[in-house]
Order: sequence, then C-alpha cells, then structure tokens
Amino acid sequence: MLKTLLLAIPVALTEASELKSVASPRELMVEAIDAPDGAARGVLVGELADEIARAFTHGAPLKIEVSTLKRYRQAGCRRLNVRFTAEPAAQSVADGEPPKPIDFGIDYCRDGRPPSSRTESKP
Repeated sequence: MLKTLLLAIPVALTEASELKSVASPRELMVEAIDAPDGAARGVLVGELADEIARAFTHGAPLKIEVSTLKRYRQAGCRRLNVRFTAEPAAQSVADGEPPKPIDFGIDYCRDGRPPSSRTESKP
C-alpha cells in the first residue's frame, strides 16, 4: 500500500500544478455560483494558504474544491461546500497519516453577503 501511495504523489502534485492559483477561496466561490455544474477548483496560494497549511503541519499545496449544495431563489446566492485538501507529503504517507480534508458549508452570494432568505429555488 505504501508503494501505491508513493507512486500517487507525483500524479497528485501534477494535478495541483494544473489547477488555477487563487489567493482567496472567494474567487472560487463566486465561480461556483456562476458555473453550470455549480463547482470550481483551484490551489490556494499566498498568506492565507500558509496559515491554513500550518493546520496540516506541512507545506503541501492546498487544493480547494467548491460545490453547490443548494440554490436559493435570491439571484446569485447558494449554499456552498468548501473543501481544503492538502496533497499527502512523503513523510505523512510514510507515517500512515495522510492529511484529512477540511470542509465547511457557507451560505454565500456573489456580492460576498449571506442571502437575505434561504428559500430554495425550484428545480
């Protein structure tokens, strides 16, 4: 199993390098609101990335995946799931403890405010 995980590291790092770099999750959250499939992906860079990476105890790239959980009637407003995932570093794989993703849900509108109503739109 360790061999499989070690072989997967270069592939995971290549995938992360192909993702769009963003300084804030907000950019991907707005992109997910506007996306037909309700999703957006990227890699967090900069000061915020450094702070969050400390929670993972290593400096691996932080991937962000934003997905839409609910669509609200209010235009440009959604319930989003934001997931931060650090690619496993060689030392964490060797220790058998790959980093765990951090997920949070947020009611968010394109203008950065929460929706005034949480009434869902009809499909």
